[in-house]
Amino acid sequence: MNSSPDSKTPATAEEIAVTLPDGSVRQYRRGVTPREVAASIGRRLARDAVAARLDGDLTDLDRPVEANAAIAIVTADSEDGLYVYRHSSAHLMAQAVKRLFPEARLGIGPPIESGFYYDIEAPRQLTPEDLRAVESEMERAISEDLPIRRFELPRPEALEFVGTRGETYKVRLIEDLPEEERLSFYQQGEFTDLCRGPHLASTGRIRPGTFRLLNVAGAYWRGDERQEMLQRIYATSFRTPDEVEAHLAQLEQARLRDHRRLGKELDLFSIEPEVGGGLVLWHPKGGMIRRRIEEFARQRHEAGGYEFVYSPHLGRSWLWQTSGHLDWYRENMYAPMEMDDGQEYYLKPMNCPFHILIYRSRPRSYRDLPLRYAEWGTVYRYERGGVLHGLMRVRGFTQDDAHLFCRPDQMPEEIDRVLNFCVDLLRAFGFEKFNAYLSTRDPDKAAGTPEEWEAPTEALRAAIERAGLPYEEDAGGATFYGPKIDLKFQDAIGREWQCSTIQFDFVLPERFGLTYVGEDGREHRPYMIHRALLGSMERFFGILIEHYAGAFPLWLAPVQAVVIPVSDDVLEYADTVAERLRGRGARVDVDRRREGVGYKIRDGELQKVPYMLVVGKREREAGTVSVRRRHEGEAGTEDLETFAQRVAREVAEGEAGGGGPLHGAAPAATLAGTIK
Repeated sequence: MNSSPDSKTPATAEEIAVTLPDGSVRQYRRGVTPREVAASIGRRLARDAVAARLDGDLTDLDRPVEANAAIAIVTADSEDGLYVYRHSSAHLMAQAVKRLFPEARLGIGPPIESGFYYDIEAPRQLTPEDLRAVESEMERAISEDLPIRRFELPRPEALEFVGTRGETYKVRLIEDLPEEERLSFYQQGEFTDLCRGPHLASTGRIRPGTFRLLNVAGAYWRGDERQEMLQRIYATSFRTPDEVEAHLAQLEQARLRDHRRLGKELDLFSIEPEVGGGLVLWHPKGGMIRRRIEEFARQRHEAGGYEFVYSPHLGRSWLWQTSGHLDWYRENMYAPMEMDDGQEYYLKPMNCPFHILIYRSRPRSYRDLPLRYAEWGTVYRYERGGVLHGLMRVRGFTQDDAHLFCRPDQMPEEIDRVLNFCVDLLRAFGFEKFNAYLSTRDPDKAAGTPEEWEAPTEALRAAIERAGLPYEEDAGGATFYGPKIDLKFQDAIGREWQCSTIQFDFVLPERFGLTYVGEDGREHRPYMIHRALLGSMERFFGILIEHYAGAFPLWLAPVQAVVIPVSDDVLEYADTVAERLRGRGARVDVDRRREGVGYKIRDGELQKVPYMLVVGKREREAGTVSVRRRHEGEAGTEDLETFAQRVAREVAEGEAGGGGPLHGAAPAATLAGTIK
């Protein structure tokens, strides 16, 4: 965005200078609106315009411009345009709710990723039938093409305006706003809402079929469990009906792949109320997968020059005061425990202070660097009950944490190594599409000088570019202690996840007094890099369950093959088959139940076992197995030793990131018939 023209730009008392995104400057009468600016540029731009950026701030098309300014017209096909579209759709939904339930009281209703929501205090619990009725009323309001108008009120009048209408939550919103806040409202027909905006010009600019109300969930007022519980109506919203249908199809796939349901059906994990919300119990099958992930990642780490360390689960308050966690992160930490030494101890929310103390435990030379400390470290963070979600949001979790200590001249190479390691590791688990996000310095919050930020920021940027990854820059989005890369990847149904972070840190080496003796014999401050590749083991496992729809690739599957004897007469041979395969390192079960073969095969499919080996007298006499592949059916009869060798080879290929029908994620198109 271009900055506003300076005082040297020619203008008269009745004129202002407007700078356009291409850098050109045009003269307009004072009080011109962005809509008029758009019309002066072109008929098509005026038709497609939905809002404007005025000196960088999103605003309505009809807002008068009284001084020199930079203006960019926001069109419907832009991200800003979609934000405005969803915002106006949220107001449309609130209007429809008020028409159907006049006594309802409104909370807040912002746009969110993929749609919008509105928190409402309704006279009764809303049902799916109510949501369909609200949709119909929304379409009626669209057909009325009601103009959407903005107006402002002084604070006393605004409080009276919402108070006389019984909108008690709006009263509380106003009371919480700063005294100097300009209080604006938007009116469409009989409906008026407190809102900063901006909005579309009329309800008719919203197309029927571009939204769908999804569900109702409980939500505490302002996210505070001490406050009232409201009903949150979630909706999806896109520019076209086709995009809505595609998103609904993705949501259905997400429902079929839900890790909470599959975790129970496949006996992978549980979260028991007797233990506490957000605390995970790993069952044997889930534990087997976790162990394979950790073993695989540990081998990769050690080959990459990492050394594994272990640290305690709690530490004295001094540690967290020095690190800054008690100042910046206390609300996410558990209450302190007072020990008999008179000191307060905290459960650790992070592993970094412990790794720092390992570094500081003895003098370091420039010859020792870089040092790469890794740990599967379990941490504890207090998450509110309302945000806990299966494995995705928990209170106790294990990170694949690492901290790198290096000289300034080593830093670019270390960042390259970490980023490439991250991409390679994720690819081994079946992820191929990546986007990087580079967070840069916020001048109002950043520690250190701009010059100190320049080298690590450019090293991060260069590493992304050398890796050939698409990326976006989040200007000013870094935390106060250094720039960072967040790496996001797409799963099998196109959802984006973020597990990996590479974070440069200026602050902790200073706070803990870290040094190394340089080649010049003097003490120097090392650079420190925080990094997590898979992130939380719990969350990554949840993502894997959903990515593979529970049908894990052969090398990760907790049971790689189940032997199905057709009768008790061949149980001994079934055991022989299992032992032979186990001798090759395979994970094998024998189904000894007195059920029919068809039932056992069906159960093996439901348990998503990669191979089902049916054995009878004929197979026993020939030393073979009748092979069935998951979701593919019969694959023919195979010599036992040949099959054992092939399974060992396929496991090795899978661990190396190889393909194959039992290695890749199940395509979404096949799931409707395989997941019930």
